[in-house]
Amino acid sequence: MIEPQVDALLLLSFGGPEAPDEVMPFLENVTKGRGVPRERLLAVAEHYLALGGRSPINDLNRGLRERLAAAISLPIYWGNRNWHPMLEDTVRQMKDDGVKHALVFATSAFGSYSGCRQYSEDLIRASDAVVDGPKLTKLRTFPDHPLLIDAWVESITKAREGLTEARLIFTAHSIPVSMASTGPYEKQLRATAAIIAERCDFSRFELAYQSRSGPPSVPWLEPDVGDLVQTLASDGATQVVVAPLGFLQDHVEVVWDLDHELKERCDSLGVTLARSKTPGEDPRLVELVAELVRERIERAPRRSLLGTPTPDVCAADCCPAPRRPAR
Repeated sequence: MIEPQVDALLLLSFGGPEAPDEVMPFLENVTKGRGVPRERLLAVAEHYLALGGRSPINDLNRGLRERLAAAISLPIYWGNRNWHPMLEDTVRQMKDDGVKHALVFATSAFGSYSGCRQYSEDLIRASDAVVDGPKLTKLRTFPDHPLLIDAWVESITKAREGLTEARLIFTAHSIPVSMASTGPYEKQLRATAAIIAERCDFSRFELAYQSRSGPPSVPWLEPDVGDLVQTLASDGATQVVVAPLGFLQDHVEVVWDLDHELKERCDSLGVTLARSKTPGEDPRLVELVAELVRERIERAPRRSLLGTPTPDVCAADCCPAPRRPAR
């Protein structure tokens, strides 16, 4: 599908607090209507506060915006789902600047409700809120794009240096099983992981999950990465390379869950942990975004290592919104 008369690119992300007094309002935005117990919010808030109350994600996106501006001949805007700069405010600024049609790059490679369709819903709400604002066209997801794969292969290879008996674990954000059952999330993660593991000369790999936040009564994807490492240690594993495949950037959930909590668990088990960096600051991410833009305005080739590129527009029944708990 070609998109004529594109005059801007919008970087759309999750958002994060930048000061301690922003942590709880941010978390309340993230979990609004989801029935997450306040005790869980307070526990997660401690993770942010232990890191100074400032998430790395906004600084990472500022850097990404600058690199995109140097590589793509379009004005680059940036808005977030959950914290400032909020998406609606950014769209209003785009309207004031005269933008008529913007492509949108969401910082999520894999398909799921929270990683894809919810961003589309965010764009619809922002468009409805800003009368006569610009047309907003979301770029496709890219779970098996060659540039993403190349970035992960290099990162994992570097993390593995000096480890001769390491087991490879890929992680992703856990989501409710009911959400996973209606979209391609698990299938895409496992297929992409298989490509990367083979390229890195691992004969096998494990897929685990992290960052669960829902009530205990609701089934979420498992195994938890910490529990998996304990199982591997019981089987004699002494080294693990952990690649947070489901994340594009080293934000708080990656840094806290893996570099702090998982590191402590590995240390207690006598397991050496090497964590690979996410592709967020790899130059290939900018190249990837540029390719996705060219797909939509120049009919550039749509690259996919699994053979079938993800669609520009998802099917109406793909990744529906999860049922919220009764209030």
